[in-house]
Amino acid sequence: MKDEGKEKSKNEMLCKKAQNKFDIYWVFALLGTLVVSAYPIYMGAKVLRYMAIYGFVPQKNYPKYIIPYTPVAIAVLVAVGLMPVLFKKLKKYPLLTASGLALVVFFVTELLFEQKVIVNGTLSAKLERWQMFMCYVSPETYQTRNWKAVDILIGEYSPTFKIHFYMISVVLILTILSCLYGFGQMALTGNRKKLKVLVIQSICSALFLGLCIFACFTAFFRDGDLLVSTLSAVLMGVFFSLLGVTVGTYAGSFLLGKKKAVAVGIPAAVGAATTLAMYIGEMCLLSGNLYLLGTGFWFTGLPGIVLAPVDLLIILVAGIVSGGISLMLNKKCDRVG
Repeated sequence: MKDEGKEKSKNEMLCKKAQNKFDIYWVFALLGTLVVSAYPIYMGAKVLRYMAIYGFVPQKNYPKYIIPYTPVAIAVLVAVGLMPVLFKKLKKYPLLTASGLALVVFFVTELLFEQKVIVNGTLSAKLERWQMFMCYVSPETYQTRNWKAVDILIGEYSPTFKIHFYMISVVLILTILSCLYGFGQMALTGNRKKLKVLVIQSICSALFLGLCIFACFTAFFRDGDLLVSTLSAVLMGVFFSLLGVTVGTYAGSFLLGKKKAVAVGIPAAVGAATTLAMYIGEMCLLSGNLYLLGTGFWFTGLPGIVLAPVDLLIILVAGIVSGGISLMLNKKCDRVG
């Protein structure tokens, strides 16, 4: 009886220690998320302030890329804030629940913000329509620009352009929460089996988020022409590939220890398919065209598929790197096992 009491007391002490470790982790995770979300939240507050005062947002005061990054920040903050509750109440599926809740918050907030109105002189447009123009080049430039390639802004507004935004947003939400909840689970259980995959996943997510933020302020230096500069082409290629690798690594994190064909093949396929989907989103944005990353055969769209050989290479790289990372992680997993 005495030994049982000691064992029970020891387990309680270990549980308390793990809970304290988790509490400290959660506080830092929440503070970190608040810091990273500060600017998008500020942009959202600024828009709401103008809406409350004027009923619209003056174009000169429009904060760049309020959609989708303000709704993304709000969604992640809500999910991180609820982390202790979800871990306590839901022993099996806290990440799944947090991810689902965050996506609901994102789409509700996103759709609400999209209905806000901005003003450009005597012209007005809903925020979603304005954001479409910002993807190409500022509307002021559009008014005076002499297009050399394809008049990509001539077509009517189409909500399909938001495939870009929605895909990026969903990827950011799912991968960021996977990392934050994964480390939280590790703090609670002390099980470090997924440490390496979480570290790699965190690196991919951080790099992708960094590129997204960089694109907010530079749009990768595009000027409205379909033919982009060398610097822009490199940044876009890295962005597309990294998107695929981030999603591929995310998929692979759920397949550790499975058969090689599954643990490596699925992440590789998911990575390549995600990059391809992003290209489809770009085609919707550009009325069936793609940005040209250079001149010559390698950069010319192939008949019937629009994609150029270099685009196919970028898609292939995303799949190969995703599969390679998963192969490496599963080999280490086998050694640990």
